[in-house]
Amino acid sequence: MKKASIVVPVYNEEKILETFFNKLSKALEEIPGFDWEIIFVDDGSNDGSWEKIKKIVNISPYRIKAFRFSRNFGKELALTAGIEHVVDADLAICIDADLQHPPELIKEMVKRWFNGADIVVAVRQDVEDFSFFRKFGSKIFYWIMSRYSSTNLCPGSTDFRLLDKKVIEVLKTFRERTRLFRGLIDWMGFKKDFVYFIAPGRNNGSSSFGLKTLINLAINSFTVFSLLPLKFTGYLGLFITLFSFLLLLFMFFAKFFMHWTIRPIAFFVVFNTFLFGIVLCALGLIALYIGHIYTEVVGRPLYIIKESLQKTSFNENSNFQLA
Repeated sequence: MKKASIVVPVYNEEKILETFFNKLSKALEEIPGFDWEIIFVDDGSNDGSWEKIKKIVNISPYRIKAFRFSRNFGKELALTAGIEHVVDADLAICIDADLQHPPELIKEMVKRWFNGADIVVAVRQDVEDFSFFRKFGSKIFYWIMSRYSSTNLCPGSTDFRLLDKKVIEVLKTFRERTRLFRGLIDWMGFKKDFVYFIAPGRNNGSSSFGLKTLINLAINSFTVFSLLPLKFTGYLGLFITLFSFLLLLFMFFAKFFMHWTIRPIAFFVVFNTFLFGIVLCALGLIALYIGHIYTEVVGRPLYIIKESLQKTSFNENSNFQLA
């Protein structure tokens, strides 16, 4: 019997967690020959998610590990913690608890793994309740990342992924604190396959990834995997410098050969303002990269576990249904 782990990051999913676990369990029952382990990581939820997880631990027929962060560290680190606690598994699958990652896809992902894929990525083709602006922003993000970074992200790719054990072991060696989980996986290479799905609307509440969170994630991802912002600033500075030089030549020509009345102070102020703006832009981008360096050098823990639970028994014949 092969061993497999399911990594589930949880953040304020109290109302839907039991429904998710029932659907996940039903999906796993259709895949024989596996000893399933489920790893819950409560990312500092401020509702009753941890109590629901403890209830699942008590009633589940599967082996379970559950970890509760001392505060909200973010989904990327919740996934990281889950993967770091995968032990001796042939594969691991990361899946969200909000049911926007259909557990029914796991069977097809495992099939692709048996066919030789080291990584199986679930690609979201559409989301029923995403606004036009969010879909448009997502397309722009993936286009920029694929074109100008060292990592080729597939448009619509999600954190819903199957990872072979060799991928898991390499991923455990990554220690950077500012991270895009799926970006690290894509950066590694390995043989990859894809499954496609249309994500249903959320059954409960709204996404914890608000506009501010998504913008911060995009900026961090872009600066971690690409030097384009620094290059762009350099190119822009070069363009402004060249443009200013040509304009100065034109000013001298217009003043001395075309007899235009031009006050030098006006052009000086305009050029000085442009150049000052470029300098500020460059300093801001450099500060952003230095900030990432500072975060890494400080060496704080990636996350802090406040509480943990573990159930090591496995009952293959158990039938259960949460209320």
